[in-house]
Amino acid sequence: MEKQAVEFAARYKAVQEQLGRVIVGHTDIVHGVWTCLFVGGHCLLEGVPGLGKTLLIRTLAEVLDLDFSRIQFTPDLMPADILGTNMVVESPEGRRRFEFQKGPIFTQICLADEINRATPKTQSAMLETMQEQRVSTAGQVFPMKLPFFVMATQNPLEQEGTYPLPEAQLDRFFFKLLVGYSSREELSEIIDRTTRGVTVQPDKVMAGDEIVKWQQVVREVIIAPHVQDYIVRLTLATHPEGVLAADITNQYLRWGSSPRGAQTITLAAKVRALLAGRFNVSFEDVRRVFLPALRHRVILNFEAEAEGIETDHILSQILESVGEKEG
Repeated sequence: MEKQAVEFAARYKAVQEQLGRVIVGHTDIVHGVWTCLFVGGHCLLEGVPGLGKTLLIRTLAEVLDLDFSRIQFTPDLMPADILGTNMVVESPEGRRRFEFQKGPIFTQICLADEINRATPKTQSAMLETMQEQRVSTAGQVFPMKLPFFVMATQNPLEQEGTYPLPEAQLDRFFFKLLVGYSSREELSEIIDRTTRGVTVQPDKVMAGDEIVKWQQVVREVIIAPHVQDYIVRLTLATHPEGVLAADITNQYLRWGSSPRGAQTITLAAKVRALLAGRFNVSFEDVRRVFLPALRHRVILNFEAEAEGIETDHILSQILESVGEKEG
């Protein structure tokens, strides 16, 4: 088991080195995206335009030997533009029949760029594909080629021309990662790399079958009952008026996390454990993944919105109020 953890960390480092040839900084964001890949989850990146979200995902697709497609979401995009549609085709004998023409969602890494610029109807078209890894249309079911990941970017909701993602779709994303501005040193490095006419092409270092193998290894990581109970109590602490609800939960939250949130924390913590060379989950592993796992799974009430209280602030307070030991 320890050998697998060491090998996992080494393979992660190999991919990280290739990403670092193109991407400057954003270490936590890269790790978050990487975690999603190794648990078979989808990732939502939020940040203002120009911070490198699209470049990160495109570079990741270049490092992995997987099929890649990009969908640019716009207000006039229709569900059929994503999933595909039935077309009339004519056989050599002159007979006509309907044939399903697959859309760009039929890939292994799908970049859903600026996903919240499309209407809710179009956004919801991806629900089944993200959860069931298949597309159902006209009585037919088309499975996706595995591994399958949706890496979506979105602009802050305050920007003009954006639509909030439906809660059901948000819950399908494993992590929601907030992409911030680069530091002084990082911005200087970005300028050096992008204004001197030098193009860096990262090497492909991992194929799909290896990713599927690591996804299974992650699930075999041991989690002790008391650590699992810590995850359960943290999740229940987000439920307003619940038995374990924190005071700040009752004050500012309208809805708490679904069971999928607890599943997300558990799997993400297992990835953290492997990267640390361990085959068992620690309390610190859980705390490190709590915010990206739940920030899109709790809904603020009117009082929180009126006072400008951010979700991360509430979750951080919940994390402080729930002890490692019950009581």
